[in-house]
Amino acid sequence: MYHINNFTNNDDVKILMSRGVFTVVEYQKDLSVMPETAQLAYYCNSMNVRKRQVICDLSKGNVTTQAGAMQWMAGNVNATTGVKGIGDLFNKAVRGSVTGESAIKPEYTGDGTLVLEPTYKHILLMDVADWNGSVVLDDGLFLACESTLQQKAVMRSNISSAVAGGEGLFNLGITGSGILCLESFCPKEELIEIILENDVLKVDGNMAIAWSGSLDFTVERSGKSLIGSAASGEGLVNVYRGTGKVLLAPVAKGIV
Repeated sequence: MYHINNFTNNDDVKILMSRGVFTVVEYQKDLSVMPETAQLAYYCNSMNVRKRQVICDLSKGNVTTQAGAMQWMAGNVNATTGVKGIGDLFNKAVRGSVTGESAIKPEYTGDGTLVLEPTYKHILLMDVADWNGSVVLDDGLFLACESTLQQKAVMRSNISSAVAGGEGLFNLGITGSGILCLESFCPKEELIEIILENDVLKVDGNMAIAWSGSLDFTVERSGKSLIGSAASGEGLVNVYRGTGKVLLAPVAKGIV
């Protein structure tokens, strides 16, 4: 038996959302400041730059995390590699090498509490069922997921997508049923959701953070000809075609 006090019941800690096994909390102020960092902490708080943390209730299900994401755990919690044999290890190693993700993502089981490392990024909780059971992620977004979800490497529709589209040749795909936890540079309030029904979305820049696995992603000229593309000043654009959803940030990653 264990009890956790002065955490979620602290006046400085606000619960932002809960879905599935995950609860996201936000620290309203950085109370552990020194005089030399007080000014920075003041302006960070004014601009919504706050620490956020994910709490996992393992009594509701198992959790798979990015390597190194665990901060502390209480109660009956067991950490495993999640590897189910030599073939599974090989597949995960190959997937990790092509997607840039950690090859082995630890899986936590039991009925205790798992708390992940705090981050200044924004936490998004997504139900993969809302994406018809398949979603593809931009690099570096994955933080954790319910272990009922499967991960795979998704190859771009053509080589041009990787060479000219600002994307890698492979992205991390998530399939199945469960809740997905992402670290985003952009808050949920600013993300734009585009729903396509046998249609097309063209984006100038790497601004899509997630899209349905049912969509084809390619890179094409913005105009029908090289001259038309040059005249428009856009050149090449990322194209998402088919039926599904795309989640767009208002600006490309790293642009302020």
